[in-house]
Amino acid sequence: MHQAWVAGALLGAVSLAMAQDATIILEESLRPAIAIPDLRGDASAQKYMPAFNQTLWNDVEGSQLFRMVAKTMYPTAIPQQPADWQEGRQFGEWSGPPASARYVAFGYTAVQNGVLVLYGWFYNLSNANPSQAQVFFSRYTGTVDETGARKVAHEFASDIIAHAGGTPVWGTHIYFASDRTGHKEIWVMDADGSNQRQITRFGFLADFPAVSPDGKMVAFTAWPGEGKTPRIYVFQTDPVRDLHFCNQQASVNGTPSFTPDGQRIVFLSSAGGGHRIFIANLDGSGFRPITASDAIDAEPKVNPKTGNTIVFSSDRSGSEQIYQMNRDGGDIVRLSDGTGEASNPSWHPNGRIIAFAWTRGYATGKFNLFWMDVADQKPVQLTRNAGKDENPSWAPDGAHLAFMSDSSGSPQIWTMLADGTQPRQLTTQGTNEHPVWGK
Repeated sequence: MHQAWVAGALLGAVSLAMAQDATIILEESLRPAIAIPDLRGDASAQKYMPAFNQTLWNDVEGSQLFRMVAKTMYPTAIPQQPADWQEGRQFGEWSGPPASARYVAFGYTAVQNGVLVLYGWFYNLSNANPSQAQVFFSRYTGTVDETGARKVAHEFASDIIAHAGGTPVWGTHIYFASDRTGHKEIWVMDADGSNQRQITRFGFLADFPAVSPDGKMVAFTAWPGEGKTPRIYVFQTDPVRDLHFCNQQASVNGTPSFTPDGQRIVFLSSAGGGHRIFIANLDGSGFRPITASDAIDAEPKVNPKTGNTIVFSSDRSGSEQIYQMNRDGGDIVRLSDGTGEASNPSWHPNGRIIAFAWTRGYATGKFNLFWMDVADQKPVQLTRNAGKDENPSWAPDGAHLAFMSDSSGSPQIWTMLADGTQPRQLTTQGTNEHPVWGK
């Protein structure tokens, strides 16, 4: 979001642990090596195993917690259950060269009583005795199809990631705005882009979603009819229900986000003049201004770790830039260096790092994504020369980002690792913007 948009679109209504370290991603050489041989299934399950194995590998690799051992380095004898180790397939074949793995995940699937069942084991090969090497065993169930195979693979990978001290992204959701039905509405999808579904059905413009820390509420800006002023809505997500946020009298109320305790909303409002940042209760009561600038202050985001500081965008120094302030509005500091335009701040879960969009080094309007440790204010560029990239949002694991990019020809939702690698397009229908990643 940019200040020209705030002034034009909001006022004009558009006419109508490891991965969460300050280094963002642990260096590959420091990650423990993991071997994940292809699991096999019985006669009824085997045809779904390519989807299963690819999903399991992608999830564990994407966590950035492990160094993945290439399958060409594995021993020829692949274990399917603990008894296989006791039959002579010793750990040394896996922990020694060429595999040199510290961990191994193995198991098998079968169709039992019309259900796909996965039996999954995770072993620490540092323990030479198979009876002491087991980190965990679990049984997972799914439907007998590729969807069920991917589900149990996601669940197995999530347990591996959790036992390694990471935060799985499976089970998390990305909220976004899409015009695929003819009107821009709020949508949600799973972290891998599957299960895309519509939340609002207004038939009028809804945009700029924010999700509560527990994932049970979504707040957003909407224009209730042509010529209407923008208002804030707060919805319960499951089941979908309007929680009736009471907007103060103003020509603009928008760009809401939640405080870390999920009990309050910070937002932009023109109430009382100017375009200031306010804070209010979830129902809109108890509102009060935080900033007092005559400039356009927007996109407030409260530090998810401390709750004591807020980053926001403002044109108070001329072009739009990123600022930080205390929650009471004091000690305002500009974080971006004043060049170009900077917007869309998003806190990393560790509360020390932000991602944002910036035109530095590019023509006006040519945004790319950066991250910055707010303590040293040294930017690190993530995207470049691939179209317009905006609206970054950290995943709960701190190792992934969702963002909007038009690199495929139209604005769509993408994800990537926090070092800018492995970009992946999640949406294709219509125009899709302003992703926010939550539970």
